[in-house]
Amino acid sequence: MSIVKFNHRPSINSLFDDFFTNTDKLDTNYNKHTIPAVNVKEHETGFVIELAVPGMKKEDLNIELENNKLSISNEKELVENEDAGKYVRREFIYGKFQRTFNLPKNVEEKKIVGDYKDGILSISIPISKESKLAKKIAIK
Repeated sequence: MSIVKFNHRPSINSLFDDFFTNTDKLDTNYNKHTIPAVNVKEHETGFVIELAVPGMKKEDLNIELENNKLSISNEKELVENEDAGKYVRREFIYGKFQRTFNLPKNVEEKKIVGDYKDGILSISIPISKESKLAKKIAIK
């Protein structure tokens, strides 16, 4: 069984807006629709989701599980610092984001663990062994 990705993507109009942006006077909100890159690894015992969120603090990240949907989000708005100088181009920033994954039914919810190190959020999602076994169904 695999994890299915579900995301809210920006509209096609915003993609064209970004395409026609003048890079000489690039607005610092250029990446307002930036969604962190994700790796999903499958193992015999479950899955690992890795989310690239460099520069964030683990306190800024939220992980929630509801109805077999795992949501990873950041509610912290980017705060501009006037004293830091004016950016001509700024690409490694993240504003608010949310990534959502549909998990299989046999996930061991109480054993899901998150770890944040070196800008990578890793979430281990174990799968129940009992649920993976094939079950024979009697025909009446």
